[in-house]
Amino acid sequence: MQGRTIDRHKVLIANRGEIAMRVMGACTRLGLDFVCVCTAVDRESGHVRMARELAGDDAVYTITSYLDANEIFSVADASGATAVHPGYGFFAEDFRFARRVVRRDRPMEFIGPSWWVIRDLGDKINTKRIARSLNVPTVPGSDRPVYSEIEADEIASSLFEFQASQGIVDGVIMVKASAGGGGMGIEEVGDFNEFRSVFRRIRNYAKRNFGDEGVLIEQRIFDFNHLEVQVVSGRGGQHHVHFGTRNCSVQSTGKQKRIEVAPGFAPDVVAYTFDAARVLSEITDHSLAMARETRYDNVGTWEWIITPRGEPFLMEVNTRIQVENGVSAVISRVHGEPVDIITEQIRLALGEPLRYTQEDITFEGVGIEYRLVAENTAKRFTPCAGTITRLAWPEREWLHVHTHVPTDRPYEIPMEYDPNLALAIVWGADLAEAKARGREFLDGLVLKGRCGNATSEFYSNIEYLKAKTDRLLEF
Repeated sequence: MQGRTIDRHKVLIANRGEIAMRVMGACTRLGLDFVCVCTAVDRESGHVRMARELAGDDAVYTITSYLDANEIFSVADASGATAVHPGYGFFAEDFRFARRVVRRDRPMEFIGPSWWVIRDLGDKINTKRIARSLNVPTVPGSDRPVYSEIEADEIASSLFEFQASQGIVDGVIMVKASAGGGGMGIEEVGDFNEFRSVFRRIRNYAKRNFGDEGVLIEQRIFDFNHLEVQVVSGRGGQHHVHFGTRNCSVQSTGKQKRIEVAPGFAPDVVAYTFDAARVLSEITDHSLAMARETRYDNVGTWEWIITPRGEPFLMEVNTRIQVENGVSAVISRVHGEPVDIITEQIRLALGEPLRYTQEDITFEGVGIEYRLVAENTAKRFTPCAGTITRLAWPEREWLHVHTHVPTDRPYEIPMEYDPNLALAIVWGADLAEAKARGREFLDGLVLKGRCGNATSEFYSNIEYLKAKTDRLLEF
């Protein structure tokens, strides 16, 4: 595929809903043909309608699952697609899928980082090792699986001592199965005298369930802010820029983000107990240093936690486009012009040069992204099944709403997927204006529905979002 120009590509969008629609928009801006996929329960989704309106009925292929790679590749071959955009979730951070895209008999382009970058940074232990080799601060604890009780005791003891030195009275450490995932094989320990029995229990659990009894031991950090750095890199892995920071601290009990704000702190208007401007500078510098070291070559996010004392610790690297890319884009300018990060992701993945440096990027104002979700926030954010009967909002020049929910007819929420309904991105000249506009949007938003169970009330998180808006970016 070498030598082909970008406008001769056809992109297979291997995802659904809002992200599929935003990728379609980016393809249209770039003059690229595209096709999309949908499952039977997604036939009424806005991404299907948009694909048909922009590219005709032949642009939509029905599949049984978004997680069936063979189906995805069958659609690619049937449609003549030359590139695959995985969106977020599903195959977005699966290095084996990305490797298969570029190595199959009819190779295509993978719109994301190279598969070996996804592999190397998708391994949290390896990411921690790379970070520490560059003096990038990481969550205190082991950077490799621990098997020895003696070594485990030494690490646990040092972590409890470290927390005591931070003024933490009731320190807690995390004991995790290194081969686990999805919250499996994790326990918290608040007393060193209990640690050894927990270590043995997790080690046995890991061996039984994952075939590897390795254990990770890390400090449990409370009351932190969750910040991210948006990195964009050229395909050769030599040119790297950032599109600022964002604060993702408003989350559900399941650690799912509900509000994101860019930039990540507001040093000029919010009183912090630390130098917030310095912290923002540090985490962007560290993120770019790691991007250079690993020859990162597309869009990615470096995730950080910031303690109440202003200490940053790298958590992980997300080797994909993220839901909240739009809130970074809304405050970013390249050569004084607005930027779309998904458009940049596609353009760079298909071989075009970066065309700008960090000096060409400026930032204006404050952005807030609200995730509208059908959920009962009072009951641990329990998803709400049912039908959306009306979704409407007043149009504003400072507002962008991305939704796959039709606004002209009822829409049944498919419970096979997360009950996310829309993303609303608000821009303001400063934090006060952004918050005021955010409240104005939420107050004017109309979201009505009915539950599948006629005796149950339909829930959304609108009131929760309103309550959280007043204290955004505060610690």
